[in-house]
Amino acid sequence: MLLSRALLKRHTVLPGFDLALGLTLLYLSLIVLIPLSAAFLKTFTLTWSQFLEATTTPRVLASYRLSFGASFLAALLNVVFGLIVAWVLVRYRFPFKRVVDAMVDLPFALPTAVAGIALTAIWAQNGSLGQYLPFKVSYTPLGVWVALVFIGLPFVVRTVQPVLEDVNRELEEAAATLGASRLQTFSKVIFPIVAPALLTGFALAFARALGEYGSVIFIAGNMPMVSEITPLLIITKLEQYDYAGATAIAVVMLLTSFALLLLINLLQAWARRRQGGVA
Repeated sequence: MLLSRALLKRHTVLPGFDLALGLTLLYLSLIVLIPLSAAFLKTFTLTWSQFLEATTTPRVLASYRLSFGASFLAALLNVVFGLIVAWVLVRYRFPFKRVVDAMVDLPFALPTAVAGIALTAIWAQNGSLGQYLPFKVSYTPLGVWVALVFIGLPFVVRTVQPVLEDVNRELEEAAATLGASRLQTFSKVIFPIVAPALLTGFALAFARALGEYGSVIFIAGNMPMVSEITPLLIITKLEQYDYAGATAIAVVMLLTSFALLLLINLLQAWARRRQGGVA
């Protein structure tokens, strides 16, 4: 006990523990806790029946299915191709590698509205790519999924890339020396190391896609019961001055997202413990 107090009070570059903790809690309260609590307090003005009526109408349920389903599938695809992109950037040298590496961050820097307009122009039926497809992409749920894949890829790549850079290649050489195939080396040696980072990238991409608005509304078409996402429905209710209804839907999204992210974090912690136990 005395040792822990001594460690907390020892001189550091940053402020002392008490001051740093106080500033941390103050900042988190102003940025995160107070806005979220305001949403809950506004929702509490509704009765339970009014809350269910606001959050379980067919139109709202359809927006849930689209938002959560498209976000999950987009994050899932980004896990696969994000790992491939990160692997190529880490393990290979090729011309214009820096340009390709910079392009990964393009969805971070590009305004979401610009991304939505560009994707709509490309995938529309008369667009540069959409004109060659036998089916529609823009103004359909598929267009929503395409936009969410676009904005979520950097989260997976930038999460997995530093982990791959730290992987000791001697482990792969040892596996090859013992007669392991490339598939066995990847599944038994590399994948267990990058699995926690992949889960983190999936969680970040999923959370980012779930709240995406700007790049989706242009390509979605925003047709109720078909291609209307939940964030747009919240904005619609706010424009109609139905603040309680908007916050009720937001609370459902928040609680569901929190539960899913908690599950992913638990899986990530389990994967790290399993990796540590194997090591």
